[in-house]
Amino acid sequence: MDLKRIINSIQNFEGVKRKKAIENVTNSLKEVYNITNNVVVPFGDDSSAIDVDGENLILIAADGIWGKLIEVDPYWAGYCSILVNVNDIAAMGAKPIAMVNTLSLNDEKIGDKILKGIIDGCHKFNVPMVGGHLHPDADFNSLDVSIVGIAKKNHILTSGGAKLGDKVLVAIDLDGRQHPKFKLNWDTTYHKDPKLVQDQIKVMEKIAKLDLINSCKDISNPGVLGTLEMLLEASSLGAIVNLEKIPKSPDIGWDDWLKIYPGAAFVLTANQDNVEKIIEIFEEYSLNTAVVGEIIEDKKLFLDYNGEREVLFDQKINPVIGSFD
Repeated sequence: MDLKRIINSIQNFEGVKRKKAIENVTNSLKEVYNITNNVVVPFGDDSSAIDVDGENLILIAADGIWGKLIEVDPYWAGYCSILVNVNDIAAMGAKPIAMVNTLSLNDEKIGDKILKGIIDGCHKFNVPMVGGHLHPDADFNSLDVSIVGIAKKNHILTSGGAKLGDKVLVAIDLDGRQHPKFKLNWDTTYHKDPKLVQDQIKVMEKIAKLDLINSCKDISNPGVLGTLEMLLEASSLGAIVNLEKIPKSPDIGWDDWLKIYPGAAFVLTANQDNVEKIIEIFEEYSLNTAVVGEIIEDKKLFLDYNGEREVLFDQKINPVIGSFD
């Protein structure tokens, strides 16, 4: 494997490059995002968190499903709209409560497939879809889902909590398969018992309450390293990662694996003293977990492989999202 080729491939991956547009939107909205002074998590995290009484938080997240996925498999797009939202709440150490959706259709048959996927996803994760909005005469098919969760204020996990010297861990369910029509989708939930799938969400609440983790994100469209870089940008820190230590399916090459969207996977940072306990808890629920690197002060993400070291992301030159200050 050529490390420089892998780095170039990740830097030019659509799942990474399309995140950069977020910075313009959030910079435009920053004057209004906390006009009530009760938002406790800034832009750039998996969900927002609103303080309701000094002790409890309401979490809100939203995901628009990639149009390419709807074109390839509308049923799977509906199912994944549940998965991605539930994971956004789980990554914060919170409990998902309910969802709403906005569905735009120009093809009723595609809409029926999307809805069937949503229904099956709700059953799988045991989170209700309680309402939303329908455009039955749109020019295109699209799906957007929003979710609400709850958490205790003193047990919230964020992307911006990494500390200098933290160990970087990757937790991922390796018991999965590539979607037959969408190879960058690693399905680990569809064929599993709902109890295990739901337990993989609940384990994040457990970890949060034990105060073992300093920062966390669920691995999403930018892949494991793009997601880690988003965490590093939120924390204003860097990291050194040993590529070979990342848990990986032996059936998939590195180029695809580093871009893949897993059904159940998180990147997190923690003190060395907590690492053994974290791994023990995650692996009880089929989440293969390993220490892959360490947090450093230099705001760069370095990759080590086979005696080589190269910079993947530099927050001054090529951040994934950028600063929300």
